Amino acid sequence: MQTQEPQQLTGLDRAIREAIPGGIAAAQNYLLGLQHPDGYWWAELESNVTITAEIVLLHKIWGTDGDRPLAKAEHYLRSHQRPHGGWELFYGDGGDLSTSVEAYTALRVLGVPASDPALLKAKEFILSRGGISKTRIFTKLHLALIGCYDWSGLPSLPAWVMLLESPSPFTIYELSSWARGSTVPLLVVFDQKPVYKLEPAITLDELYAEGIANVAWELPKAGDWSDIFIGLDGAFKFAESINFTPFRTEGLRKAEQWILERQETTGDWGGIIPAMLNSMLALRCLGYDVDDPVVRRGLRAIDNFAVETDDTYWVQACVSPVWDTALGMRSLTDSGLAPDHPSLVRAGEWLLDKQILDYGDWIVKNPQGKPGGWAFEFENRFYPDVDDTAVVAMALQDVTLPDEALKREAIARAVRWVATMQCKTGGWAAFDIDNDQDWLNAIPYGDLKAMIDPSTADITARVLEMHGRLCREPNLASRYASDLTPQRLERGLTFLLNEQEADGSWFGRWGVNYLYGTSGALSALALMAPERGQHAIARGVNWLVSCQNPDGGWGETCRSYDDPTLKGQGPSTPSQSAWALLGLLDADDSSAAAKSAIQEGIRYLLETQTPEGTWEEQEFTGTGFPRHFYIRYHLYRHHFPLMALGRYHNVVRP
Repeated sequence: MQTQEPQQLTGLDRAIREAIPGGIAAAQNYLLGLQHPDGYWWAELESNVTITAEIVLLHKIWGTDGDRPLAKAEHYLRSHQRPHGGWELFYGDGGDLSTSVEAYTALRVLGVPASDPALLKAKEFILSRGGISKTRIFTKLHLALIGCYDWSGLPSLPAWVMLLESPSPFTIYELSSWARGSTVPLLVVFDQKPVYKLEPAITLDELYAEGIANVAWELPKAGDWSDIFIGLDGAFKFAESINFTPFRTEGLRKAEQWILERQETTGDWGGIIPAMLNSMLALRCLGYDVDDPVVRRGLRAIDNFAVETDDTYWVQACVSPVWDTALGMRSLTDSGLAPDHPSLVRAGEWLLDKQILDYGDWIVKNPQGKPGGWAFEFENRFYPDVDDTAVVAMALQDVTLPDEALKREAIARAVRWVATMQCKTGGWAAFDIDNDQDWLNAIPYGDLKAMIDPSTADITARVLEMHGRLCREPNLASRYASDLTPQRLERGLTFLLNEQEADGSWFGRWGVNYLYGTSGALSALALMAPERGQHAIARGVNWLVSCQNPDGGWGETCRSYDDPTLKGQGPSTPSQSAWALLGLLDADDSSAAAKSAIQEGIRYLLETQTPEGTWEEQEFTGTGFPRHFYIRYHLYRHHFPLMALGRYHNVVRP
């Protein structure tokens, strides 16, 4: 961040100015109190109830339900039902059909009768939204596993897809890492089309709005060019019906091998529950025994994602210790904690141990790359990501560790890996390069529209910010210039500038939404191209100022992914307010409007801080898949406000 003169913000109320050090100290103490003895921070990662519902079903299928406190899962599911009868995709969304069907199904599987008042209310909600026939593909998949939906209504996934290799225009490595890790095991499941008998057996006939006798077991048509895939799916199904399935055995064998090779020693696959759950389903289809070491490790890994309280049991979609730790370190150093503070030293050394020095799936499309990234989770050596790696590198740079040479080498490896992950667009994506075959989102199986991992403004901005912060010192600039060369940086800047929208905002792929994207873009441009990006920065600042709420904060609904006219609109939240403030502060705009917006934003954060030193936030401000999957990071409400207060204090400190 560029340094401002203290008198630039003379409008700050004296009482608010005097409150800042106390607010920062309270927030620092709160965060330090959450640190694990090993050095990391790790908070719950909350999504919707479908993850838990699907795990309930998985344990029923494996017969391991008696070993888990699933009665508490029933209580968890009941507690998340809303007054309208449905379950939500994100906080306050009014209810989501597929989420509600899966929650209803899990409760039935757990023995709750259809006549239960909660389920009667849920049934009414589900039918009002069109019933099971209108749900997503993955909901129908889980119903088909227990005989409550017909497999003929699901798309075909021919096993021979596993055999396609370069130079074929499509291989499994054209799928995003998360889609790949989830799809390869489903090649086995969709081939076998299993139906597992439950005791007691259930039906869900009551959830078909058209009546079970009138259900058309078919794929929904889009009414556009993509319907060609419906015809292709029909051809696959016909081939299956006459037992014409060439290379089926070879494809299944390769899929099984791929699954086994990518299981971590801890039992995880890909660090995410969908990949873990689907891999466990594939192993069940392949006849693995529940006592097989592979299966036991897999079940134990899923258990590690579970959260059990006195009366609830639920499962996280993922865990985020690396992400939480790096953001925690940045918020503490930005707010003035000494770089050699023992807590920061422990955290930094823990992160150094988590650097991934193995080759992962990224090597397929990036054969020149060398390992050096970080992943999101405790263990995920196949899928480091650019975003985590950039944030970890910045976090490490700002602390002083006992072995500084080791730290510098780790950062150098990270920069080297990130540099080689640049896409042909000039931007960066999360897990792979040039993973952008958008037609994959049009296939019937891809109804979540998350089959690819294209370069995005927010990831690109993070890389540029990383370079700008690492290279503030001339000796470090020369150290990293051979990797993030001027040519690479120029391409990245061009991509980022071209991604700015007409109103001055940037789209946020991994955080909700335009507030997140715009904040990151401003921080990057202010560091890397303050003159060239002057006009873009001014437009971004004006947009942020324009969508500030009357209470001084900022907020944006997840609905902005469905309806861009809602961008920057929503109840104020601590994390989104902090994002806006970080963008404005880093942009260093001296206009009266920007200074006033910053002042009121800081006032909002200070006035909403709790006596314990943290902030409350019910809203989901993290994004998994836009329009389909959102995340409530339980530490976002703390990391980013502390970061914003700290950077502001650096500006106004006498």
